[in-house]
Amino acid sequence: MAAKGGSPPPGSLARQPHNPISRPQIETVVSRSVAIFGLVFGAQAVPAVLQQLPTASTVWAITFGVGIYGGIVATLVASFAKRWVRGVNAYVSFAYLVALAGWPFVVDEPLTVVTERPWLWLLCTVATSTAAIAFSTWQATAYLFVTPVVYGLVRITPAGGGASVASATLDIAYAIILGGAVLILITLLRQAAASVDNAQGTALDRYAHAVRQHATEVERVQVDSIVHDSVLTTLLSAARAYTPEAKELATRMARNAMGHLKDAAAASPDDDATVTLDQLARRIADSMSTLSGPFELRTRSVGMRTIPVQSSEAVYSAAMQAMVNSLQHAGTGDDVHRWLVVEGAEGGGIRIGVGDDGAGFALDSVPSERLGLRVSIIERVANAGGSVEIDAGIDRGAVIWITWPQPDASSDGRGQFDAEVSTSAGAPLATGAATSSSAMTGEGQAL
Repeated sequence: MAAKGGSPPPGSLARQPHNPISRPQIETVVSRSVAIFGLVFGAQAVPAVLQQLPTASTVWAITFGVGIYGGIVATLVASFAKRWVRGVNAYVSFAYLVALAGWPFVVDEPLTVVTERPWLWLLCTVATSTAAIAFSTWQATAYLFVTPVVYGLVRITPAGGGASVASATLDIAYAIILGGAVLILITLLRQAAASVDNAQGTALDRYAHAVRQHATEVERVQVDSIVHDSVLTTLLSAARAYTPEAKELATRMARNAMGHLKDAAAASPDDDATVTLDQLARRIADSMSTLSGPFELRTRSVGMRTIPVQSSEAVYSAAMQAMVNSLQHAGTGDDVHRWLVVEGAEGGGIRIGVGDDGAGFALDSVPSERLGLRVSIIERVANAGGSVEIDAGIDRGAVIWITWPQPDASSDGRGQFDAEVSTSAGAPLATGAATSSSAMTGEGQAL
């Protein structure tokens, strides 16, 4: 539906729609969050590390500390650099599991207090969270259960404090619950982002398909118009060319038809070239003077606004086809009065009227296979962003108004490419760019 005229509400230009959250964005947010909280948990574990440092072999204690804390810092750097995120998080997970499994072998003096846990306990949730970042859901789930169980086994050994099985079991359950909550949250966010990505990809595919279909339809209309306006007319003229003058005219028409086809093949819909409306008006008026019948020319100022070359060609060809139709079907006597109106339209556009008081035609008797009115005029102008209004009736003539650009839709909700076709009383008979392919004159000739 075409938008109604008027100024946009204040501030509407500043409010732009947000881009949908994608899977890479979710991965970035999650990895940075885990890295930051891992650094916080690591800072909280520093006092315990310093307290338990004398109980372990100095070399191994330093190795474990540097390996794990260095990995946590590396996750923070990688998350902001957006490089090697999975690899660094996988390293932290494996380093923690190796340190946990080797704890009983590197502790020289068992922890003297049963309630005192190894400092690795304080980083268990960090390890399971990095596993959720680095591995798939099933691999992270397996790590979630294996790591707390290994810690529980270490906890009941003398090197781990010699805790009871019940106490170690509670620690295992606590670690699984916390790590599981983080894993579930990360998995849900990933699934939601993947759904958004899939929906966006599907929408883009459908839009691309619609654009291709529209481009194909526009090209079909263009080719049909050229074939109807130039090729068929040239063939008919050549078939009836018996005199040297007629043969020369047919030859010239054939050259022009070939030129139209070459121009259509070379033209690009993305061409940014433009012409002024004044140039378009002069071109139509000059071409009118070359036709076989007289037209009364009525011109008004159209301004100096520019129009794309493709749209200019469509409006020009439609106007010429309307004049040719009038010469062919309105009647041949001097009693038929024909006129051409070229004037400015609302919004700085152009409005072209081609009319006569000849035989006219009835829209309800139009064969659907005819191309002249529907393709060469209505669809051609509609695809160029304009509109066509037709007022016709048998024995009262016909008037075709071509307007570019398409005026704002009226309150009845007609769309951008509507063409209004009126009966003799002026009431709308049909609406749409595909209403009629041609029309019958009062003498039964097809447009």
